[in-house]
Amino acid sequence: MTTEIHRTIEAVFRIESPRLIAGLARMLRDVGAAEELAQDALIAAMEQWPQSGVPQNPGAWLMASAKHRGIDQLRRRKMLDRKHEQLAYEIDTDQEDAVAAVEDSLDDDIGDDLLRLMFTACHPVLSTEARVALTLRLLGGLTTAEIARAFLSPETTIAQRIVRAKKTLADKQVPFEIPAEAQRAERLASVLEVIYLIFNEGYSATAGDDWTRPALCEDALRLGRVLAGLVPDEPEVHGLVALMEIQASRLKTRTNAAGEPILLLDQNRALWDHLLIRRGLVALAQAEKLGGQGSYVLQAAIAACHARALTADATDWIRIATLYAQLSVLLQSPVVELNRAVAMTMAFGPQAGLDIVDALMEEPSLRGYHLLPSVRGDLLEKLGRFDEARTEFEKAATLTNNAREQQFLLGRASACAERSAT
Repeated sequence: MTTEIHRTIEAVFRIESPRLIAGLARMLRDVGAAEELAQDALIAAMEQWPQSGVPQNPGAWLMASAKHRGIDQLRRRKMLDRKHEQLAYEIDTDQEDAVAAVEDSLDDDIGDDLLRLMFTACHPVLSTEARVALTLRLLGGLTTAEIARAFLSPETTIAQRIVRAKKTLADKQVPFEIPAEAQRAERLASVLEVIYLIFNEGYSATAGDDWTRPALCEDALRLGRVLAGLVPDEPEVHGLVALMEIQASRLKTRTNAAGEPILLLDQNRALWDHLLIRRGLVALAQAEKLGGQGSYVLQAAIAACHARALTADATDWIRIATLYAQLSVLLQSPVVELNRAVAMTMAFGPQAGLDIVDALMEEPSLRGYHLLPSVRGDLLEKLGRFDEARTEFEKAATLTNNAREQQFLLGRASACAERSAT
């Protein structure tokens, strides 16, 4: 029974912790201190709820408990000002009264608080790795061990990364605020980047034995949906949500029963999650209604072309190639050009794609990028140049850190060797 209620408490805390940390951070102006108080509240719940039962409003109980401890800390440091004294009076009266008082005010600024927390956790002063870890910790509700498992990193490394991130925010005196209009676009782009990085690590794992890690995709989707509710007039937010919804719809068909990869054109489209597709198309329509023409909206439009095609042969590859051309102009990205090469192949034949790929072979930013030789191998195979294709697949296999992908590429290299010998 104790184990069961502890699991219930942990589940409640995962749901409530982002709101809890966001509200405390507004009060304390310190994300690190807010998280520590939230953890203290969790410990208090672990001690008290098994005897008293889960409160009717657990979020309010946790907030009241955390604020109570925050006041105690401030008292010990003799740093109470009049605002703190008023808050202490409200919370010191009685625990039940405190819960009732917090219930009345808990949701007043919770939307803004969550948005402030997102902007703070994804602040550009932090490294990309730190932003990802801190976001999953503060907003995703993941434990340090869970983040470490998700990214195949030692737990100590993730713990140190999170500690350093919070220290950097404190040392740099990063304000807990929604950025001014002049900075908002850049800061929002950072938030979107972090959410999509989390999603992509789940969708195509960069290392380890698994091709996908669906739990990370779910975490990213949840964050994206929350963000879309907080800033409903931002087309790129809806574009990102649309992109993730549609891509997530394919997760169950991206591997077979043995965990081996299945390429997009070979997937059973009847098994795609059509609820996620519908949600994605609705989000895309909202982004386009708002005039969205950014990178996430364009990528979502590409994903929608695949989602709308009942069969692989029905895919509008000319439309996809056109969208990739627009995206390439917008981002000036060699990776986008590589994707455009694939679309051009499907629309106009493998030589059209190979011409683009060959122009990328000396691109410094793609040196060591396994998908470059992988795509080139695929195009060479389509052209019947099997020896060259085998070499490219073998090269790609040496560059990836994902075991499943490595096996897949070596399998394609072996198939090319057999076809060359016949």
